[in-house]
Amino acid sequence: MELKQLCEIHAPSGDEGQLRKLLLEEGKRLCGAENARIDRSGNVICTRKGTQPGKPHVCVSAHMDEVGFIIEAATEDGLLRFHTIGGIDPRVVVSKRVLVGHDLLPGVIGAMAIHLQSAADRSRVLGFDGLYIDIGAKDKAEALAKCPVGTYAYFDTPYQPFGDGFVCAKALDDRVGCYTILELMRETYPCDVTFVFAVQEEVGCRGSHGAAYGVQPDIVLNLEGTAANDLGCVDDQFKVCRPTQGVAVSFMDGSSIGQRKLFKEILDLAEHEHIPHQIKRGVTGSNDASAYQRAAAGCLTCVLSVPCRYIHSGASVAYLEDIQSQYELVRAFLMHA
Repeated sequence: MELKQLCEIHAPSGDEGQLRKLLLEEGKRLCGAENARIDRSGNVICTRKGTQPGKPHVCVSAHMDEVGFIIEAATEDGLLRFHTIGGIDPRVVVSKRVLVGHDLLPGVIGAMAIHLQSAADRSRVLGFDGLYIDIGAKDKAEALAKCPVGTYAYFDTPYQPFGDGFVCAKALDDRVGCYTILELMRETYPCDVTFVFAVQEEVGCRGSHGAAYGVQPDIVLNLEGTAANDLGCVDDQFKVCRPTQGVAVSFMDGSSIGQRKLFKEILDLAEHEHIPHQIKRGVTGSNDASAYQRAAAGCLTCVLSVPCRYIHSGASVAYLEDIQSQYELVRAFLMHA
């Protein structure tokens, strides 16, 4: 399955069904039908038996869901009020095209035109309470007939390669991790490996909590697309990680601390194998590693991320060779675990 296909599927938290179906089919094809399943939380879990007994059980996990929107009301003149799914900055959504519902009705996120705003309005960031989705409905009845309360809405962004080896798309967080896992599933390793495509990471790592108790691995490598902050106006110490510099290895984030021995082992392996890599410098964000780290008897965790600019927006940017570096480092670890 190509990264383009993964990114263009719509799967915000709680509405992952289409992507889950495709990932399960790929899991059955690559690992065998008897080794691919959906758990009660909706995660896709695939297993591959190792060739050398006594090796640690390693889990490689990535989340399948993305940020998005859900309809919660309509105005009398047919505009849809919505709530965000996951962390989205209101500054990045005004005038963005969206698709609403499984029928993919076209819409646009609107706000009061600047000509009509007061001086106070123009001096502040509009909150989501001042935004709406316009689907061209003439009134409330038509809007809710087409898009009932609880309908999902998605960023309408095509996958677009551009520049020298970059790609622009929605949902690179975390379709890059899903793509890497699919590539890893093509091989057999010395250790037992469980591959997890988790749901609902963007709303509190809900899927991974169930997966963690069900899988109970010794080691988890959590694969992410993480925030790159390599903008010209930002001082170097705040740039966190940078596209083109390889996979980003985390020592700590907002919800978990990587075990020092595993962190150093992965860095040493990257050096030995000449795999482009960098240390993620900012202690920011959170991800599914925290759920695995805290479940049952716990486990060793490390987060390996692809740097992505403009994360949690309708158009994020990643460097394709960084995705390859993520794959190469995880593969090398599984071969040496």
